[in-house]
Amino acid sequence: MISEIDEALRSLVRAEAIAGSDLDVVFDAPTKDWAARRNAPTINLYLYDVREDVRRREQGWRETRGVDGVVTSRRPMPRHFKLSYLVTAWTQRPEDEHRLLSELLRCFVRQDVVPAEFLTGSLAEPGVEIPLTVALPPPEDRAFADVWSALGGELKPSLDVVLVAPIDVGVPRPAGPPVREGPRLDLSDRTTEAVDFDRFRHHPDGPPRTERPSPPGDGLIDRHEPGAPKAGPVTATDKPVIAARPLATTKGRARTPRTGRRT
Repeated sequence: MISEIDEALRSLVRAEAIAGSDLDVVFDAPTKDWAARRNAPTINLYLYDVREDVRRREQGWRETRGVDGVVTSRRPMPRHFKLSYLVTAWTQRPEDEHRLLSELLRCFVRQDVVPAEFLTGSLAEPGVEIPLTVALPPPEDRAFADVWSALGGELKPSLDVVLVAPIDVGVPRPAGPPVREGPRLDLSDRTTEAVDFDRFRHHPDGPPRTERPSPPGDGLIDRHEPGAPKAGPVTATDKPVIAARPLATTKGRARTPRTGRRT
């Protein structure tokens, strides 16, 4: 991805900033030794910083479709990285360097994104855009004077050009065939029991319980007495009810039937 950005930036500079000129466009570190060996007008595009643009991070999958519009594969969403270039012009006279910087600034400020005709490789896919900014204030954690100090050279007029490029982070996964029918419920292997709803019609609390005869001696009451209910298991309602005895009274005072004590 970085080499593709290098070629796109070189092509943009040659086409828009120095069209018809034979100036060299290089990506070397502008150190003192490099500056001493230089013997021709040169534009230097030095890549000095690469970091992820976390604001653009996305979760999910990106779909790839065939000519018929059917999804053929899916791959994770790409990650985006900011590539910062230190752009400088090198000639024998400072005035010529300033004119070159002016043309470079005019070239970059006209572009919000890198034109598609300069993109190659994976960056040339449909829908891919490479944002471009120039001469923005540097982040708080980095100053251009620090960059020049790290290079061991003298401070020189320069342009800070930042491009944001995507990079794939995973292998595409093939997609299954498209769904052409709706879901179906198959109950062929299940048995169903017919329900007689007439039994519920007059019994809102449920169907009447079928009484089953119990074996003799199993706590059954004698159902053959006159007025006795039908045969069935003994329930709480079948137990005899003992009527409460009236309280005995003695001279207007009540006493309990068990102890006979006066209250």
